[in-house]
Amino acid sequence: MVLFFSLLISCNENTKPIVSFYYWKTIFKLSEKEKEILQENNVRKIYIRYFDIDLHPKDTNPIPLTPIRFQETMSDFEVVPVVFIKNKVLLRQNIDIEELAQKTIGLVNEINFENKMDCKEIQIDCDWTLSSKDNYLKFIEKFKKLSGKKISATIRLHQVKYFKKTKIPNVDSGVLMYYNMGTIAADSSNSVYDKKVAERYLKSLKKYPLHLDFALPIYSWGVHVRNQKVIGLRSKLNVSELKDDKNFEQISSFFFRVKHANYKNGTFYEENDVLKIEAVSSDDLIEMAEDLNDNSPQKPNEIIFYDLDQFNIKNYEKNIFKQVISCF
Repeated sequence: MVLFFSLLISCNENTKPIVSFYYWKTIFKLSEKEKEILQENNVRKIYIRYFDIDLHPKDTNPIPLTPIRFQETMSDFEVVPVVFIKNKVLLRQNIDIEELAQKTIGLVNEINFENKMDCKEIQIDCDWTLSSKDNYLKFIEKFKKLSGKKISATIRLHQVKYFKKTKIPNVDSGVLMYYNMGTIAADSSNSVYDKKVAERYLKSLKKYPLHLDFALPIYSWGVHVRNQKVIGLRSKLNVSELKDDKNFEQISSFFFRVKHANYKNGTFYEENDVLKIEAVSSDDLIEMAEDLNDNSPQKPNEIIFYDLDQFNIKNYEKNIFKQVISCF
């Protein structure tokens, strides 16, 4: 009987998803803090943004933007290249899909060759719409055939709920991006995570036929408001940092008023501008994991946190990532 329960516990442990991370900078170099987090969570897989694809501003042809540069080797990890394709690229009706697929896989292979790396999987990140759907699905088909690799795709909540209209790409698996689900606004709402918005989509997960892993947010940003209008998003900002800055005055739990005009992180703030900090707490992450687990038809293989950056990591206790996967 003791042996039976030991095996049962072991089996349950083995079915827990693994912890992975997205890396979303243009230069790959891990800080000591980032290395520590990877080691503590037994991370063996990192999803690295290789480049974006956008339209050239003059001739509207697709071009790659800011390809990744590696400043250290990746021999200890399985690397999954991620290519972010802006939706407006696939909205072009006369786009040569085969050429786009060939050039995309060509640049992925070039980056891998230059850095003496190989990959088993490539991920395509695109928030496609009904208008770009046909081009997107054709691109996935061409890219999968050309690459000969496992292909995963990012999936948004609206694509889950309305999959009969938006369709399902012919990929091996999907990653549900469980964040950026609200509207960026000057009010008190949180566009990164809003439980009420999420609840409109969660039940649809049980009917979604593609296997999904889950991506959860560990970043924060500031919504820059001037004269009650949003004028931009400011990355790498959190409550504790603004509390320590004498140019800002805290006026509520996550709203700050600019006391003195100043430059911060390359952005100019006028007196009386307002910054709203949008973040996801540890409790939020646990809640998200529990809700996903309750509504998923099958367990995820991975929980991928966005994104690996010591600025983000310092906002959480060390064991938060293990706490999250324990919910599944």
